[in-house]
Amino acid sequence: MDIKAFFKLSYGLYIVSSSYKSNQSGCVVNTLSQVTADPPKFSVTISKNSFTKKIIEKSGYFTATVLTKKATMDLIGEFGFKSSESTDKFLKFNTKLDENNIKYVTNHMASRYSFKVIDSLDLETHIMFIGKVLEAEILNNDDVMTYSYYHNVIKGSTPKNAPSYQKEPAKKGYICTVCGYFLDSDKIPDDFICPICKQGTDKFKKI
Repeated sequence: MDIKAFFKLSYGLYIVSSSYKSNQSGCVVNTLSQVTADPPKFSVTISKNSFTKKIIEKSGYFTATVLTKKATMDLIGEFGFKSSESTDKFLKFNTKLDENNIKYVTNHMASRYSFKVIDSLDLETHIMFIGKVLEAEILNNDDVMTYSYYHNVIKGSTPKNAPSYQKEPAKKGYICTVCGYFLDSDKIPDDFICPICKQGTDKFKKI
């Protein structure tokens, strides 16, 4: 099975966030999808291991923003490969609050949506939330980032918690022990910096 065939599906990349009491949480997903138009409802699937999933369950609300092609690897790395339980992911970026006081990033986002959870489905490793749209807004008209663009142009990797994660066949090179970025090279330069999580060579191991 060639798992790269899944990258041809027309997913987008999104940041889903939620808030409960003093906790503001967010993560990158590629599973946001409109399921009905009238009334407008969306679905999103998030790993049971995700701190954001826990916050959504507690609050009953979430927001989502659509990444554009101008979104930086620093932004994707922060929300895709770190945990909101121990990191303030929003600190380095421009943010606003929706009507439920949930933070959302405005840097390089095409649009944003706010939702009330009206149903959920247990998918063993993940939870699918069904959200009724409360707010929707266009933020800019830049081209949106697709999952295919993320993999084929930016050369990004997929976090293990992502619904689309697939274990790839063994390969040789260097892997970042922080975010999983793979460098296909016989030798790693001394000054190499991970394009996703910005770690140095001391965080890479040879495989």
